[in-house]
Amino acid sequence: MFTNVEDSMQIIANSGDARSDYMEAIRLASVGDLQAASQQMDMAKDKIVEAHRLQTELIQGEFRGDKAELNLLLIHAQDHLMSTLVIRDLSRYLLDLYQKLGEKEKEI
Repeated sequence: MFTNVEDSMQIIANSGDARSDYMEAIRLASVGDLQAASQQMDMAKDKIVEAHRLQTELIQGEFRGDKAELNLLLIHAQDHLMSTLVIRDLSRYLLDLYQKLGEKEKEI
């Protein structure tokens, strides 16, 4: 069994940074700056990919027999990652809605 403090902290840091980027993208879209919102989404992508890669390594380690110590920090890291993935999906949806709203406003 191994401790995974470093991996857990990296998952928390990367997913937390990505979450901030997604939330900023939503804010930018809400004020009509869809180009900046899209760029903010792109900034988040590498961070969430890295967090997901670390999670995948932990899971693959389990399959190889490298049992990770289940602790509150790892649970917190997983919670951070999963909630950020939900925010990512919702931010994609919201940016699409703001774009459509902007198009409708131009028609009026």
